[in-house]
Amino acid sequence: MSSDGAYASFLDQANQDTGTSRASTTSESATTKAVDTEVPVGLQNVKQYYTSEADEPFEPVSLKWDGDNMPSENEFAELIGHDSVSTMSTKEFDPRGQYKDVVQAVEKTGDGKSRIFRVVHGKTRLEYYVVGLDKGKGRVVGLKAKAVES
Repeated sequence: MSSDGAYASFLDQANQDTGTSRASTTSESATTKAVDTEVPVGLQNVKQYYTSEADEPFEPVSLKWDGDNMPSENEFAELIGHDSVSTMSTKEFDPRGQYKDVVQAVEKTGDGKSRIFRVVHGKTRLEYYVVGLDKGKGRVVGLKAKAVES
């Protein structure tokens, strides 16, 4: 019986928080602003994951925008509060056609067109924004997913 108690004591000591692992596993958070106005219902119902080393779900995007056209890279960077933003084609983003439902939902919710923004957070963390313009309600709407690509 004493061996069970000794083993339990060993496990308790092994599982104590020493504080060192927390410092070594802390990484830059890959988050940007995505919602500051009402999210369209059609985007709330999209249940799809972006396949990467993290397999994250697509999340709704709805940001106030008073422009007549889709924001440029610089304007979008300012809108989401980040500085490393680039655009990419649908074919570059989705070469196998596995995210066509995402693109279609965004285009249906917006003005029928979409643009894909790639946001870089460090060496391996990214966010992909698939967005369209909803001029009637003065907003950029769409879906975003976090990705880890090494």
